[in-house]
Amino acid sequence: MGDSKEAGAEAPPAGATARGGLSLLSQGESEEPSAQGSALFLGGNEVKSRAVVKYSSAPPRTAFARLEEKTDLKLPPANWLRESAKLGPAGTTILGNSKKSKPFSSFGMAYDFIDSVGNDVDVVSDSENIKKLLKIPYSKSHVSMAVHRVGRTLLLDELDIQELFMRSSQTGDWTWLKEFYQRLIDQKWQRKKKSKEHWYQKAILSKFLYYSINGDGAAQPVPSATEPQEPSSSDQTDDSDQASWPAPFEMPSPVSEDPSASSQGSDPLEPSYIVGHVASAPKEQNLTTLFSDGENSQGLKNDFVRNILWTFEDIHMLVGSNMPIFGGGRYPAVSLRLRDNNKPINVLTGIDYWLDNLICNVPELVMCFHVNGIVQKYEMIKTEEIPNLENSNFSTKVIKDIAQNILSFLKSNCTKEGHTYWLFKASGSDIVKLYDLTTLCEETEDKYQNPFTMPVAILLYKVACNMMMKKNQNKKHYGTIRTLLLNCVKLLDKSRHPQIIASANYMLSELFQLDEPKKEESAESPLNENSDESYSEEEEEMADSDENGSYSTSSDPSDDNKAVAIIKSVGELSVPEKYKSIHQIRPSCAFPACHDTEERCRLVLSYVLEGLKSVDSSIKKESDLPAADPNTPIPLKYEDESTRGGPEGLEKQMALFLDKMGSLQKGNCSSQSGMIPGSWQHKMKLQLILKSSKAYYVLSDAAMSLQKYGRALRYIKLALQSHDTYCCLCTNMLSEVLLFLSQYLTLCGDIQLMLAQNANNRAAYLEEFNYQTKEDQEILHSLHRESSCQGFAWATDLSTDLESQLSVSCKCYEAAHEILQFSGLKSHNPEHYVQVLKRMGNVRNEIGVFYMNQAAALQSERVVSKSVSTAEQQLWKKSFSCFEKGIHNFESIDDATNAALLLCNTGRLMRICAQAHCGAGDEFKREFSPEEGLYYNKAVDYYLKALRSLGTRDIHPVVWDSVNWELSTTYFTMATLQQDYAPLSRKAQEQIEKEVSEAMMKSLKHCDVDSVSARQPLCQYRAATIHHRLASMYHSCLRNQVGDEHLRKQHRVLADLHYSKAVKLFQLLKDAPCELLRVQLERVAFAEFQMTSQNSNVGKLKTLSGALDIMVRTKHAFQLIRKELVEELAQPQSDETTPAADSSSLNREEVVKLLSIFESRLSFLLLQSIKLLSSTKKKTSNNNEEDVALTTNKRIYSQLLRATANKNAALSERIDLLIHLLDELAPGGGSAVP
Repeated sequence: MGDSKEAGAEAPPAGATARGGLSLLSQGESEEPSAQGSALFLGGNEVKSRAVVKYSSAPPRTAFARLEEKTDLKLPPANWLRESAKLGPAGTTILGNSKKSKPFSSFGMAYDFIDSVGNDVDVVSDSENIKKLLKIPYSKSHVSMAVHRVGRTLLLDELDIQELFMRSSQTGDWTWLKEFYQRLIDQKWQRKKKSKEHWYQKAILSKFLYYSINGDGAAQPVPSATEPQEPSSSDQTDDSDQASWPAPFEMPSPVSEDPSASSQGSDPLEPSYIVGHVASAPKEQNLTTLFSDGENSQGLKNDFVRNILWTFEDIHMLVGSNMPIFGGGRYPAVSLRLRDNNKPINVLTGIDYWLDNLICNVPELVMCFHVNGIVQKYEMIKTEEIPNLENSNFSTKVIKDIAQNILSFLKSNCTKEGHTYWLFKASGSDIVKLYDLTTLCEETEDKYQNPFTMPVAILLYKVACNMMMKKNQNKKHYGTIRTLLLNCVKLLDKSRHPQIIASANYMLSELFQLDEPKKEESAESPLNENSDESYSEEEEEMADSDENGSYSTSSDPSDDNKAVAIIKSVGELSVPEKYKSIHQIRPSCAFPACHDTEERCRLVLSYVLEGLKSVDSSIKKESDLPAADPNTPIPLKYEDESTRGGPEGLEKQMALFLDKMGSLQKGNCSSQSGMIPGSWQHKMKLQLILKSSKAYYVLSDAAMSLQKYGRALRYIKLALQSHDTYCCLCTNMLSEVLLFLSQYLTLCGDIQLMLAQNANNRAAYLEEFNYQTKEDQEILHSLHRESSCQGFAWATDLSTDLESQLSVSCKCYEAAHEILQFSGLKSHNPEHYVQVLKRMGNVRNEIGVFYMNQAAALQSERVVSKSVSTAEQQLWKKSFSCFEKGIHNFESIDDATNAALLLCNTGRLMRICAQAHCGAGDEFKREFSPEEGLYYNKAVDYYLKALRSLGTRDIHPVVWDSVNWELSTTYFTMATLQQDYAPLSRKAQEQIEKEVSEAMMKSLKHCDVDSVSARQPLCQYRAATIHHRLASMYHSCLRNQVGDEHLRKQHRVLADLHYSKAVKLFQLLKDAPCELLRVQLERVAFAEFQMTSQNSNVGKLKTLSGALDIMVRTKHAFQLIRKELVEELAQPQSDETTPAADSSSLNREEVVKLLSIFESRLSFLLLQSIKLLSSTKKKTSNNNEEDVALTTNKRIYSQLLRATANKNAALSERIDLLIHLLDELAPGGGSAVP
């Protein structure tokens, strides 16, 4: 017969009449479902039942041998209690000789099918226990079961009070339960011996089954090739009838880890036990269980012939069964039963047979009837006909209701994981009670007297491990895993089980994703959803009751005050949906919602600390360690920079650091505590330390974002100390761990840079840096057991010196960069590599600017000295070197914008160098030196490089405009210095004028006056000043030049052009009236100069008219000056406005000076105009226009003379008068040009 492999077939829908295929068991383990379930319709009521064999150790079934009539079953067959190939490795178990289940049978199954526990399955138990529960309303016999909850799964085991109290009498282990039992349940307890009839029935059943294997009764030899297992002996069979209760846990030494110690000896753990490498953070954690075969020594072996996933209606059960199944008949499987012909089948027997067949999916029952051991006849009955047998009528619907009610009752009341509940019904009683034995046991002050403690703890741990393997696929289980692990840790003695506790705490820390983004409240958050998978130990107990009050405790306090819940009458279990109102498990074990990063990290660190304590407590060589008081803070070694020798000392420390990084590749390992590399302590501590370093890194990053730079430095110091210890212990450095180190150093560089830029708050930062929590101190003490933690001291000291902080920041980035380079991580982490180079370029820019500012400060202090000091030159070199390296950093990652900024700063450095050389000569004999020219030209080159780096303004408009402005300023400064301090000793006047003109025009080219921006007024002022200076220069050339008339004419045109452009630009500005006035006065002077070379009166008169027109146009400047004076008078005079008053008084002096010049020039022009008009009038008396102009000019001239004669007139009065006179002069007069 072949195996059926229709895996996962569902039961037919309601109303279907087809029967599915039945289970065919195969030898050996089969994780695939190997059967299709069937929907059975029995007694008119539909009951859905589906059985899937998960595992079977039974051999391929053979047809049973039909015994002849009158066969005497009292005589043993030849093969009795012997091994047979037809029996398979299960030996005599398959023939029912070991009907009694062991106390921990459900745990053995749970360990084998850990995937099903806590999630998919409602109940795990021996089929005998399931049958006993479902027969409660029909039976008067006692029920005693231990119930444990793991997630949503209940584990049921027989709790044999007889055996338990016998053990108590011998060892004293269960005295508290015996006393409780005698006090509340059975005061006159005594051991009840089994009758001879019991043993007689058992013996003839065994002989009958052995007869049924072989019709000839011959014993079969055991083929050694197919039966590698050790054969069972009859002694073992006899012993198997007794429950094997393990002793309460007692450890021979704190290092050995039970229950695996017995099987693993000196090597308590396989290397693969570690919960994945945190460093690599794989999507599928490599989680293997801590225990291999050690559980077997504790009676936790799954010794059922087959394990079946049985779905009965909506209840999913993992059931262990030893029922013998044979082939033959019309069906491929039948169950074989022996019945006394004198005793009719009753309801209990019928239910028993029916449930056995349902659980094993056997379609037919074969009954052999005997009288006093003599075989009489055989009868075949279909499974669905069993409920209708004579004297054995029962409703399958009622059985279904009983199952649902009992499950609801247990799930609603067995709420605490890790607790042992006791379901008890006394013989002949109708009352079912549920007790919490763990709570009762705790009252005895020794929780380890409960023998279920260790198996429960191991199961909780295993289920959590199994879920952890899938945690990335389904985060909704996080709350369940956390509850399982917390309860596991709570059950165990820290001194006896450090390995499990360390591992559990590590897994707890792994549940919290340190780097996960903050979730929106409205978004789906599987972590914060309530899960019905489990119950939290901390959950507040709530009174459970449905509308019928079935769960309320009895009013008799002496009887029920210890019970968790009571079923007052077994009859209630037959009432449909009696307990349905509370069938749903209360949602309770939601994952803790950590609202901020710090809270999450602190939780992680608390678990890490517990794990470290467990590891440390298990290491033997504690006497060799220096004594450390965990309450004494470890000093963070804050030092003043003066004691460390400055940033130069960093080079040496960096060299040592890089040497150490290189040695890590060779796999050196040095542990001060004496941990053996490869031991579980070594592996676990490595993972815990790495987790702590990650948590501290995240804390540091969070503090950084809050601008708590002192706290951030403290956390990154702890992260690096953790990492340093990891490096000391690690035998093979993973690339991911080196990446973490690079990230830590990058963050450390950021923090040092921010500390340097926020020097004003140094005292507050120092206070934050020196603060330590007790938790941090204890973690640090654990680290100090392994190393000195000083590997990164150079990077994490809080210095008071700005230069040192910048240097440390730079060294951190350099170290991070070096790690990425030599470990080959650069190509795999391009984003991080780019960030490191950006930061390195940025900090080198900061250091360059720092040295540049220092050089500028030295320069400003140098007054008398004529030469540039060596200190200044050294600072220039340092600054230039930093800028150059920074430019290289940015160019290597194609960051054109930042490269342009550093080129711009280098240009500024060149200008500072030029300025330093300009002060070297005598002020009176000062000339523009070649050194100044050299440095200014270098500055120009760097600015042009910056523009080439950017390419176009579209790349980064702000930077482009900034570079353009600086370039324009450099050209302007160079031109101005050449113009003001002309190097006539070295160059001809014409050459100087040409160079100035070229530089000014280039400055003008890079001065954007049209784009609207904050800098536009500055650009307009600059452009106006350039035009003014060029006009003045050409004006001056014209005055001093003799000879070449063409050149003079060209200069005249250029001067006039630049003057007019300067005026236009100054008129656009509201805050440059004096400059506008000065340009206009220069234009008047230019006109006067032109007039001196004219001979005809007509030409002179025309020039005068133009000059007077210029005078009229200055009215705008006077209006601006008057407005400023009015605003100044309107401001309240106080001490605070003194500086402003001072600055305005300087402007006032300038105004008075310009005003006096303007009055004199206007007076001169009017006088000249009057003279020329008067002389013209004598010659031609018919020009009315000239007469009007002459009259107007005379009147204005007269008023002006009287006004200038009054020396006591206020400035504002003088300005008002001039505005009035210019108004009169503007509209009429022959001198005025429209």
